[in-house]
Amino acid sequence: MERLVLESLVTTIGDDGAVNVAPMGPLVDRALTQFTLRPFQTSRTFENLHRGSPVVVHVTDDVELLAAAAIGASTAALVGPMTRCAVTGGVILQNACRWYALKVVKLDDSQDRATIECEVAASGRLRDFFGLNRAKHAVVEAAILATRVDLLPIPEIEADLEQLRPLIQKTGGAAETRAFQQICDYVAAAKAR
Repeated sequence: MERLVLESLVTTIGDDGAVNVAPMGPLVDRALTQFTLRPFQTSRTFENLHRGSPVVVHVTDDVELLAAAAIGASTAALVGPMTRCAVTGGVILQNACRWYALKVVKLDDSQDRATIECEVAASGRLRDFFGLNRAKHAVVEAAILATRVDLLPIPEIEADLEQLRPLIQKTGGAAETRAFQQICDYVAAAKAR
């Protein structure tokens, strides 16, 4: 079966009841019936899932929220209203386009990056996806780069960001510009450490 990476936002719930919003690229089939989550075992998402937290994967075009979640910035002002899935109790971001509440069927934590096989327990559609936009995709790429500041040379990340910048300037709006600048600031701060 063909599998693709779906860039998304995942919500889980901590043992203190706090909602964790994290970007993740699960492997999915084209029909979006099966999801394979691959969180690092050092992540809060893994910690919550390992304790049995419900999990919801969101398809969204809100790159400002995705960027903030990727770099660990506060997402409180960006998340918007949340509801609970009646089937699993997972947290649904009401500003997302679609959501998939998952049931974990297999968890393999034998590697640093766990493999968690999931099936869809419930799903919903909240609004239309904006559509393909180069600036939004550039922010997604920039956010992924920002998550690798401890793995890749900073000058390499900065060079990649500069290649993405024209896409933001030519095809983005205020949200994409803010998200991209937040990522650039984060990388600059990492460089100064």
